[in-house]
Amino acid sequence: MPIVALVGRPNVGKSTLFNRLIGEHRAVVHEKPGTTRDRLYGTAEWRDREFTVIDTGGIGLDTGEGDLLADVRLQAEEAMRQADIIVWVVDAATGLTGADYEVADQLRPSKKPVILAANKSENQRRQMDATAEFSPLGFGEPVLVSALHGEGTGDLLDAIVDWFPKTPPAEEIAPAVSIAIVGRPNVGKSSLVNKLVGSPRSIVRDDAGTTRDAIDSEIVRDGQTILLIDTAGIRRRGRVQPGVEKFSVMRAVRAIERADVAVLLIDATEGVLAQDAHVAGFVDEAAKGLVVAVNKWDLAEKHPKAQQEYTEILRRELKFADWAPVIYLSAKTGQRIDRVVSQGLAIQAERTKRIPTPQLNAVIRKAVEDHPLNDHGRTLKIYYSAQTGTAPPKFTCFCNDPRMVHFSYVRYLDNTLREHFGFDGTPIRIEFRGRNDEATSR
Repeated sequence: MPIVALVGRPNVGKSTLFNRLIGEHRAVVHEKPGTTRDRLYGTAEWRDREFTVIDTGGIGLDTGEGDLLADVRLQAEEAMRQADIIVWVVDAATGLTGADYEVADQLRPSKKPVILAANKSENQRRQMDATAEFSPLGFGEPVLVSALHGEGTGDLLDAIVDWFPKTPPAEEIAPAVSIAIVGRPNVGKSSLVNKLVGSPRSIVRDDAGTTRDAIDSEIVRDGQTILLIDTAGIRRRGRVQPGVEKFSVMRAVRAIERADVAVLLIDATEGVLAQDAHVAGFVDEAAKGLVVAVNKWDLAEKHPKAQQEYTEILRRELKFADWAPVIYLSAKTGQRIDRVVSQGLAIQAERTKRIPTPQLNAVIRKAVEDHPLNDHGRTLKIYYSAQTGTAPPKFTCFCNDPRMVHFSYVRYLDNTLREHFGFDGTPIRIEFRGRNDEATSR
C-alpha cells in the first residue's frame, strides 16, 4: 500500500489528524508538546484505496546529539524516507514560526510529493490567514482542515489519493500471527522489537516509559507475515500517573486485545515482580496466547540449574498461566530472539486447533469416570461435550447440573484436555450447560 507520512513541528495536531484519518483513537493525543515519540502506523481508506499513514514526533527542534528529542527527529526522518507522500501539518491558529521554516528547509530537497495541511482552521478568519501566510513557502496553497472536528479532511484525503498510481491496489494478506510485546516499563520491549525487525523501529533509551503508543511492525519469516506490536510499559493500576501515561497504558491493553499472542517480557536481573503477574492477568482476561520471555539472560548469574530454578519461580508466581511456555533470551545480543516468532506461530496453531467430537467425548468421559464429582449425594453427569469455538479453544459440556462444577474440577478438566491434545501457550475456556440451557462459563 502507498505510505503517507505526517510531519511537522510539535503540537500542531499530527496525532489528532492521524487518528481522524485512520478512524480510531490509536495515537496518544495530549496538549503537552512532544507526546508522540516513535513512528506510529495505521491504515486509512478513501475512494476505495487503502494506504498506510505514519504519525511522527515533532521536527524542527534544536536538539543536541544523543538527546531524546534528537531520537524523535531521526524517527520522523526515517518515516519521510519510507513515505511515498508527505503531509506537512502546520498550525493555522499559531501561524508561521521559526520551526516551520526549519521544517520547510528539510522538505525542499525531497523529490516526494509534499501536501501542506493547515490544521486548526475552524473559522473563516483562520482559513484566510493560513492561505495568505503559508502559501509563499513554495509548497502550494494549503489544504484547510480541522482534525479535531473533522472539517476539510475529505479534501485532504482527495489530495492524497490523487497522487496514488492508477494501478489497482494489491490484495492485502492478513498476518499469520499478531504478537504483542508487553511487560513492565524498561524491561527491553523496544530493544526486542528493533532486533527482530532489524532496524531502530522504536526509540530505545534507559529512561523508563519512552514508548507511549502501541507501535506496529511487520516482518516476514519463512514466507509468513508476522505483525509485531511494541507497547508502553504496564504498571499496576495504583501506580499509573494521570495524563499521557494513563492513555499509554490503555493503548497497551488494547494492543493485547487485538493481538493473537502476547509475549510477556521479564527482566532476568530483577526477577518476577507483582507487576509481571498483573500484566499476565491482562493477557489471561483477554484470552490471548502467552509466552513468558526472560530478557537480559546474558546478565543473569549462571549455574547448571539456573533456568530450571527460574522456571520454577515463574510457575509459582504465574500459577494461573502455567500453560505458557518460557524462553530465555537477550534482546541486546540477539540470543534466542527468533524463538519469540517460532513460539508465536506455534501458539497460534494451538489456538485455532479443533478436536474431533468423538475423541473429545472419549477423553471427557474417561476423566469423569476416573475422578467423579459428588456434591450432597449427587454425582455430576456430563452427557455430551463439543468444541464450540477457537482462539481461544472453547468447549461446551452438557451436564445434569452446572452449579455443581467448581473451580478445582474445571482445572482438572483443563489439565486433562492439555494432557491429551496439547494447547500449549493458550488459555482454554470450558462452559457447562444444563438441561434448561443455563450456561456457566469457567
